Parts: sequence; C-alpha cells; structure tokens
Amino acid sequence: MNSIFTVNGGSSSLKCALFCIKGEQPELLFNFKLSNILGQARAQISDQRGERIADLAPDFSEIDRDGRHQACLDFVFAWIRGNAGEQTLKAISHRVVHGGSVFSAPVVVNDAELEQLRQFIPLAPLHQPFNLKLIEACHALLPEVPQIACFDTMFHSQMPKVATLFALPRQLSDEGVRRYGFHGLSYEYIQRQLEQRAAGGLNTVVGHLGAGASLCAIKAGRSITSTMGFTALEGPPMGSRCGSIDPGVLLYLMREKAMDVDAIETLLYKKSGWLGVSGGISSEMAELLASDKPEAKQAVELFSYRVAREIGSLSAALEGLEQIVFTGGVGENSAEIRADICARSQWLGVQIDTSANQANAEIISTPGSRVIVRVIPTDEEGMLALHGMEMLA
Repeated sequence: MNSIFTVNGGSSSLKCALFCIKGEQPELLFNFKLSNILGQARAQISDQRGERIADLAPDFSEIDRDGRHQACLDFVFAWIRGNAGEQTLKAISHRVVHGGSVFSAPVVVNDAELEQLRQFIPLAPLHQPFNLKLIEACHALLPEVPQIACFDTMFHSQMPKVATLFALPRQLSDEGVRRYGFHGLSYEYIQRQLEQRAAGGLNTVVGHLGAGASLCAIKAGRSITSTMGFTALEGPPMGSRCGSIDPGVLLYLMREKAMDVDAIETLLYKKSGWLGVSGGISSEMAELLASDKPEAKQAVELFSYRVAREIGSLSAALEGLEQIVFTGGVGENSAEIRADICARSQWLGVQIDTSANQANAEIISTPGSRVIVRVIPTDEEGMLALHGMEMLA
C-alpha cells in the first residue's frame, strides 16, 4: 500500500500520522502522539476512527537527549512495520514553523534547502531546530524517501505589505524583522473546509485557540493579517506564553531585575500566559475552568477578553465581519470559552444558540445572527499529507 508519513514535532513532543494514498484525498490509518520525550515518554496510538488502540511507555532512558527525536522515530517506524501491514512510503511531510520570506509553498528538502532553513533558526529558536532535526533523522532512516517541508508561515505569505511591518528602522525590516504569522497549516485546512461549504469567500476570523493560540483574518480566501507576528509569542495569552506585551516591560526586567536574554526568554515562553496569571495553577484550560480559585478564573477571563479584543481588531482589518470559526483544542471543545468570547462580541452582531454551542454543533450562531459562528476541528496532519500528495503528483 502506498502511503505518506507526516511529522509534527516540538522540543519535547512528537505527533506523527500514517496515511494511505487513495484517490484525491489521503486516508488516515494511524495517529501517533509521543509526549514528554525528554523524560518518561508516553506514546498514544489511535486508529482512523480516533479510537486509542495503544498506550505505551517506550524506554529512552539510555539515550541522550540529543538522540531522543531519532529514538521516537525508530519506535514509531518499528510499530508500523509490526502492525500496519506492508507499506510503501512515498514521502514524509514535515511541519516546519518558519519559511521566512523565501518559502511560500511546500518544498522537497535537499542539502541546499536544509541550509537555507537553518538561517531561520534565530527567528524561531524554540521550534525550528527541532523541525530540522526531525527532517535529518527521517532522512537518515529512509534516505530514498523524499522529505517535504510545509511551513506554518506560508498561508500568510501574501499578506499586504502594511500588515507585515513593524514601526522600526527600515534596515531591520529588510533583514527580516517583520510580521510573518503562524498556525498556517491549520488556517489553510479551515479555509479549504469553508470552501467545501460554499463559505470560503466570506470575511472571516478564524481562532486557532489552544495552549498555543492565534487568530487570522481571511478575506477572499487569503490571510490579510494574523495576531502572531515575528514569533509565536504575539497575540492573546497562551498556556505558558505571555501573548502581546508592552516592550517596555522587557526593558524594565533587564534594568531593574537584572534579567538576561535567557531568563527573559524562559519567562515569556514557559512561565507566563495562563500559567503565570493563575499563579502557577495550570497551563491547561480545562484545569483552570474546573478550578474555583480566583486566580484561575482571572486567567480564563483575561484569555476570553483578549481573544474578543483581537476579533474586534481583525474585523477592522477586514472592513466588516461575516463569519467566525473556532478551532484548536480550546476552540473546538470549550463551550464556556466560546460563549464568553461571543458574548463580548455581540456588538459585531454575534448571537449564539446556547444549545448548539453546548452540543459542539458546527454552526452555533442563531438564524438571526449577523455573523455566522462555526466550530470546525482542524487537521494539521491531514493538511501535511495532502501537501505531500500534491507534491508527488
């Protein structure tokens, strides 16, 4: 059976999937989610129906940290060989966070492309190195199989010039200090889903809301701006990331608290957001919603407030709002968060059906709402597989 393997990895986690090539659309066979790979790893394997078929604890304790991503791939491919029948792997499709201003479409990665992608590590130091490490690891395991890079930035590559600019000296802009936008694979998937529903031409704000959160304004099927800019820090507060912040705060921390770059980076990426505002209670929205502590409630309130504020801003960029789509782990599953955000957006003409919202229906707006409100699950792995098929065609 001809198949495509997808890779979506971070510093301490790895999501993979195996798809068979059938007709014009890839068909999911198995999903693999490996967590805490630098500690006591867990591996959860699900079938095409989303039913968990294995929950394993691979032992990587004798492998040094630099070799853990390779070990994870070895583990997954060994499981496939033993459980997935005969597979002829045609391509491996990778999520790569940053394509800079160079890559606006998927690309087969050879030595020259890999070297170019290394140049973007300073633009995404917490993500890009691991994306590239996984490409190298897959090539080492299967050197004859094409490695395809799909970029989180590419859906935003046609944003208007004005939406990419910071008000900094032009020399810095020319050097690549500009707004790029992320979560592009998710937004591209949602846009394709909207086109299938004859709703792809509406002025739309999509909220990819989870532990990593951003929103995107889509006009005539194209991204015109996004809440994430130069890095994955900007926008509403996230699980442990601060979201948008006055740069003067950073100057204060350096001058008055004697914090260096590494300490500030750790603070902004790992100790802030919902975790920081809640006083360390949790970086998981479900746990914050279940807590009766005022600090947890404040973290939830701040998130909803900031998302609603971003919807207002993006509506201005669109020059009118016709549709909102919720996606991502929180957007898809938290009726409480959706209700709060929509209540704060009533001035835009948003009205939701409480019963439909509680049921996680696809359309949760009322018939009289001036803005259609949808809930559509995203599928970044499916988008990776589809790009892989398109590159093979």
